[in-house]
Amino acid sequence: MTTKRFAVDALRAAGDAAKASEMHRYHKVDRPYLGISNPDIDVMVKEWRTDCDLEQRLALASGLWKTNIHEARIAAAKLLTQARIRPDDQQAWDLITSWVPDFDAWAIADHVSIAGQKRLAADPTRLKDLEAWTTSEHMWTKRAVLVMTLPWTKQNKPKPAETEIREQVLTWAASYTSDPAWFIQKAIGWWLRELSKHDPDRVLTFLDEHGDAMKPFAVKEAKRRLTA
Repeated sequence: MTTKRFAVDALRAAGDAAKASEMHRYHKVDRPYLGISNPDIDVMVKEWRTDCDLEQRLALASGLWKTNIHEARIAAAKLLTQARIRPDDQQAWDLITSWVPDFDAWAIADHVSIAGQKRLAADPTRLKDLEAWTTSEHMWTKRAVLVMTLPWTKQNKPKPAETEIREQVLTWAASYTSDPAWFIQKAIGWWLRELSKHDPDRVLTFLDEHGDAMKPFAVKEAKRRLTA
């Protein structure tokens, strides 16, 4: 099995000090950066995943997250980004959601949210866990609701259950429109932009009803595919 110490040593060995400094300036969050590209992290994570059973993988992901190293947290998320996790993925979902209050930067938040998307798609009843997040005072937690539910923007002909979920998320998005935070507004625009590829009329209806409360850049983002 791959241990946390082995994984961290491997990440450090692959690091680039100059790139690490650039990443620190770019992400603007004080934590250790090693200067490793996402494709290089992918290669390592693929090897670690095959070397671990589920219990070991969860322990490795948890350990990497606790280091607070940027690339280690990205790797932790990637370890749990999988369509099917057997024999039971509830522990994976619990671990992913336990990380959400720690979000403080978009890159880490988005990688974890992609892992969350897979677990929500595997069991949509977990969407009930997101309800409380929509009123969180932690901006990144609120934002994660929209990023994790992006898969429900993608159906051209959604089934009734999918339509119900889509409408629930749009209700949450509507409640966000008065929030001035840039990342919240950007997430609303992102969700609507993705939906516009498959249901432009619903996006136009949303904008008619709530667009005045949104920031102009978020409305522009939502409309980007409608005017392309």
